[in-house]
Amino acid sequence: MVKIDALLGLLDCETEEAWSAALFEIAREHGFEQTLYGVVPNRQTPLEQAFLRSNYSANWRSKYDSEKLHYVDPTVGHCLHSTLPLVWEPTTFSAPRQRELYEEASGYGIRSGITYPVHGANGEFGVISFVSDTLADKKFRRELGRFMPELALIRDYVFESSLKFANAAHADLAVRLTRRELESLQWAMKGKSSWEISRIMNCAEATVNFHFANARRKFKVSTRQQAIVKAIRLGLINPD
Repeated sequence: MVKIDALLGLLDCETEEAWSAALFEIAREHGFEQTLYGVVPNRQTPLEQAFLRSNYSANWRSKYDSEKLHYVDPTVGHCLHSTLPLVWEPTTFSAPRQRELYEEASGYGIRSGITYPVHGANGEFGVISFVSDTLADKKFRRELGRFMPELALIRDYVFESSLKFANAAHADLAVRLTRRELESLQWAMKGKSSWEISRIMNCAEATVNFHFANARRKFKVSTRQQAIVKAIRLGLINPD
């Protein structure tokens, strides 16, 4: 049985890291090794801009995101058009590309699970998936049936507690940096000083510092390094 203190603890988390760790621990206590939660502020927001946290393999997440597999994933399609949970297994992935997706995912321990839709009062849309490395046999389904009401309650607490982090992340996505501001951050990420960047960009050092000041103001941070970290996290500059 889910512990109410654990659910209330989600509401009390002050950082995304603490919140994610609390979510994953609750899921593990219910027998799910992996969990994914994602939400967008409305259906018009591209799914690529979702506030997303999971403990899936980083390699799988990278492949899934880069190939935009959420547009293939039947669990996402189900949640767009239903309020009911989806218990999924190999046969759920019926189309050829979906079968390929499942075969690849199973190599990362994603073999069966249950996905709950998230439909918020203000138009938010999202999904939460509780994942197992075992196939959906009779025992799995029996245990899942026992946990389903609790998982729905967990979904509700996860959604409500995520909003302060998701709203902040989506506000960041609204930030628009100029090409020169991004270029300045890109060079700074590579360890270049303002003077060196001014030579590379063929402008005054004061102009480079002006670009950094604008980036810090837009990101609402106080240091150049914090602006670089935020730009990387949002995919605005590439660390590779």
